[in-house]
Amino acid sequence: MNEFPIKSFEEYLRIVRDELGTTDSEGHSVRRYFRGQAKRAFDGYDLKPSIGRYNYLKSLTLAERDKLEQEVLETFSNHLLTHVNHLPRNDWEALSIAQHHGMPTRFMDWTTNPLVALYFATRETAKDHDGDSAVYVLISEPKRYSELKREQSNASGEIKEPEKPVKVPDKPLDDDNGYDFFGFDDAENQKQMRVQWDAEEDNVDSKNIISAPKNGHVELSPFEISSNIIYDPPHVSPRIRAQDGVLLACFQPMESLQESEVLELIIGHAVHDDIRRRLDQYGVFDKQLFPDLDGIAKWLKYRVFEINGMT
Repeated sequence: MNEFPIKSFEEYLRIVRDELGTTDSEGHSVRRYFRGQAKRAFDGYDLKPSIGRYNYLKSLTLAERDKLEQEVLETFSNHLLTHVNHLPRNDWEALSIAQHHGMPTRFMDWTTNPLVALYFATRETAKDHDGDSAVYVLISEPKRYSELKREQSNASGEIKEPEKPVKVPDKPLDDDNGYDFFGFDDAENQKQMRVQWDAEEDNVDSKNIISAPKNGHVELSPFEISSNIIYDPPHVSPRIRAQDGVLLACFQPMESLQESEVLELIIGHAVHDDIRRRLDQYGVFDKQLFPDLDGIAKWLKYRVFEINGMT
């Protein structure tokens, strides 16, 4: 795995700008995805989705694990009726809501913003541990969900329908206390959540929530993919939008990403304090990334108490 030791904020910006590149070997534009971790992946915290951290699941066969995941998602989806007015159109949207609320899934949280990833790599490290952290850059260039849908539509001869307008639910979703990496809970602004649902499915029976066919075509679910897929989730919270969040659907959720799939930018612990100050100056801190009262409180806690008001 290629490693880049980072010893300053400026060096991080230079590496992102000069070393990562924005085009592939054929000159095509490449969109980079970043993930910040307080602990280095190959030093104890593997790059795998949350469901892959339950080791007992490895004793199950692939079919048994897939069945378990789908049954859990179906149970979760059945309970959505009492919390939202618009139901998910497919497994992808249902699973992203479950991920948002802390259920173990085969999704991993990433971002298109390198400064957001740097924030998550350094924000809590002062009190958690005294080791280096890291930002990971996905270089395997997985297919995007939109490409997958387009290929399916072409294969089936289906004409792509125009996107439905964004809907705003009247009811808030349950509070979520997650603040892990790209936690998207938002108690204060739940009523402002923008969720992309079909209005026609408002009164769909709960047993038919997942993967409803359109024009006789059943969409490939995240449990049927044969490679990792990048999925842009619905804006179920202002935090997703603020953090430029995307999800990586892992077709082998019990396995870690391979070293050849990522670059590692090692953030030396000695520069964490300075990086936190610089990120605050650049407007990449709690109150911007968590646009709610929790974010404001955490930002004031940092500005006033953790660095004695110094910027």
